[in-house]
Amino acid sequence: MPLVIAGPPGVAARVEAAMEIFFPGSSTVARRFPLEFVELAERAPTPVGPTNVTAHAVCHPSGSPSYALRVQLGEKVISYSGDTEWTDNLVDLAADADVFVCEGYFFEKKIPYHLDYATLLKHRSKLDCRRLIMTHMSEDLLHRLDEAKIEAAKDGSIVAL
Repeated sequence: MPLVIAGPPGVAARVEAAMEIFFPGSSTVARRFPLEFVELAERAPTPVGPTNVTAHAVCHPSGSPSYALRVQLGEKVISYSGDTEWTDNLVDLAADADVFVCEGYFFEKKIPYHLDYATLLKHRSKLDCRRLIMTHMSEDLLHRLDEAKIEAAKDGSIVAL
């Protein structure tokens, strides 16, 4: 079974360029395992191993399209925002997901390309997911979790679907 790396258009070239920066010559070394790159087109379910992955554009500069991901395995769906400021694409990403893991960086401070708890709470009614879990939290938010009305990820947590 190959190792699969999925990402936005150009993912193979970007990974190989990074390999060359850190370990010159490493991108051309014969591997003991097959390696496959899969380019994710926006809003097109793409087979990746046993799952279907659908990419949704988000607002965070990265040098290529920045995507939040919706991963489906059988009837179960997990969505993940990654870093992004609010975009209505998150509504489709979360639609009918079993779990939506979403960035909540600050409690209410707004910074470009990142979500804060207050914005997430403001739009919570639009996010039609069974469970919403905040992640990528700063000390600011972590120190105010007792005020939060959205579940927060915790180290070592196991999420049952």
